[in-house]
Amino acid sequence: MGFAFRRQRAESSANSRTVELHNPYLAARREWDERYGEFITRARNWRTMATISALVGLLATGGMVWLSARSHLVPFVVLVDSLGRPIASGVAEQASLGDDRLRRAVIQDWIENLRMVTTDGIAQRRAIDHVYAHVASGTNAQAFVSDFYRNDPPFKKAQTDTVSVEVKSVLPTSDRTFEVDWIETSRDLYGGVKSTDHWKGSLTVALNAPTDERQARINPLGLYVTAASWAKVL
Repeated sequence: MGFAFRRQRAESSANSRTVELHNPYLAARREWDERYGEFITRARNWRTMATISALVGLLATGGMVWLSARSHLVPFVVLVDSLGRPIASGVAEQASLGDDRLRRAVIQDWIENLRMVTTDGIAQRRAIDHVYAHVASGTNAQAFVSDFYRNDPPFKKAQTDTVSVEVKSVLPTSDRTFEVDWIETSRDLYGGVKSTDHWKGSLTVALNAPTDERQARINPLGLYVTAASWAKVL
């Protein structure tokens, strides 16, 4: 009797486990996990990584803004001539279009380009272009410079002589006028010195800041000669 009861109880437990193993809800749940569980896990991981990346980007942007707000860099401006030679420099906060140092540097470079004579045709053409880039149109200076080139063409003179120019001083005599003192040395084509002459000139200038890229390249300071005259010192 007791053995039969235990056997019946064991069979009942086995049947219960069989029913549990074939439970349709559990079977469907296992199939769902097997099919989509990996995709759900991947999506969760991607969302986590996206959130972390967004936080890192936000922190980096905030750091850059903070650094830029605390930047203490001071720009340094260097003024160069048409050949790329530095002729003036200074801290941008201290330099201005009306700074006498810059105006004197431009005037010195202008006189050297105007009076020089070289056998290098390309350099001579650049010098002439540089001169006219700093002459105000329709002024006394334009007619004066054109007459100078017409009466003593540098390309023709370069067939027999060269002329080097050394500016000794550029002194302001008013807000718009300058007195220039320079030495010219003429040489033959073999380098022998033919003559050394002392010259003085007077220039009147005007400032007109460039309004486009082309003007900024050929005349960055916006200084234009409006009147010019000179004479040899005997």
